[in-house]
Amino acid sequence: MATLAAGTALGLDAAAHAPKRPAPFNINRGGTGARMKLRFFPYELKLRHVFTVATYSRSTTPDIQVEIDYDGVTGYGEASMPPYLQRELGSPESVAAFLGRVQQIIGEFDDPFKTEEILARIDSLSPGDAAGKAAVDIALHDLTGKLLGAPWFRIWGLDREKAPSTTFTIGIDTPDVVRRKTRECADRFNILKVKLGGENDRLMIETIRSVTDLPIAVDANQGWHDRRQALDMILWLKEQGVVMVEQPMPRQQRDDMAWVTQQSPLPVFADEAIQRLGDVAAMKGLYTGINIKLMKCTGMREAWKMLTLARALGMKVMVGCMTETSCACSAAAQLSPAVDFADLDGNLLIANDRFRGMEVVDGRITLPDRPGIGVELIEPQK
Repeated sequence: MATLAAGTALGLDAAAHAPKRPAPFNINRGGTGARMKLRFFPYELKLRHVFTVATYSRSTTPDIQVEIDYDGVTGYGEASMPPYLQRELGSPESVAAFLGRVQQIIGEFDDPFKTEEILARIDSLSPGDAAGKAAVDIALHDLTGKLLGAPWFRIWGLDREKAPSTTFTIGIDTPDVVRRKTRECADRFNILKVKLGGENDRLMIETIRSVTDLPIAVDANQGWHDRRQALDMILWLKEQGVVMVEQPMPRQQRDDMAWVTQQSPLPVFADEAIQRLGDVAAMKGLYTGINIKLMKCTGMREAWKMLTLARALGMKVMVGCMTETSCACSAAAQLSPAVDFADLDGNLLIANDRFRGMEVVDGRITLPDRPGIGVELIEPQK
């Protein structure tokens, strides 16, 4: 690990027992002569509850863990690949093959700060495998942040005190299960996220409202196909205390989507409709804002560029995640002080997290003041 405990001999003062950060890297010397080395291995994420969206249910998520070593320091990353998104993100097999090709490129560099060159070369290896690209990007950002001795929210000039509350997702289920899940989280979170787009959307909201009056964010997962139905639903949702809506209609229905956004009393965010930086400008006028996910956009480097462009276009921004360990969630959380909404509960949905990183305290995202993406490796929970 990059963070080592100091000596514990009797007589050392308290400072000697504090975690030791790597000595800051001297960028001007162009590297130490050491070469980077990439390792990766599969790691199945086990969900605490069966997770259901409009068209799919699952209890596990395939994942690949990535580590980049350089001069005694390790950067961590991961590729999460929910089965229903593997066409966009890559499958475990394709991402593993992709990472095998990346190993050679990473090994050619003795300066991890050449991130633009490194990540551009990696991006050119294939048109897809976004999750694999994100894993390498996250590990490289973790590594360089550790070498600089600073977390990425500081490198980007952000104030961690401005990190928002995160939503906590409640999947589509029976009323009894929805009530139970709502009771479990109503006292720990400030805003809930509800998956809709099925046949019982109003029942889902009414069931949650029977338990709590917390604000609700809604993700329809492209589930509403008629624009008048979508708008009527949004008008009703506003009356129920809903504060935003993600991807109400299929991404191909651009004209309908623009009409709904123009009429909607709630902000409407693109999710399935957007993946990478090149998609952002086309979202203006179709949606109020965009949802940035590291697994889709290839990582932190592109996510920061997407956020910057969206703000320049006058759009709102949210940052989201897949089901992930605290590694990828903490990487995404570095952006959180700069966004309007955050949906970073993916690490809370799994039972075998390998890391300690960003935490949710009184419903709000709390970023540790540790270098890189702010994670520490821990033993997996049994």
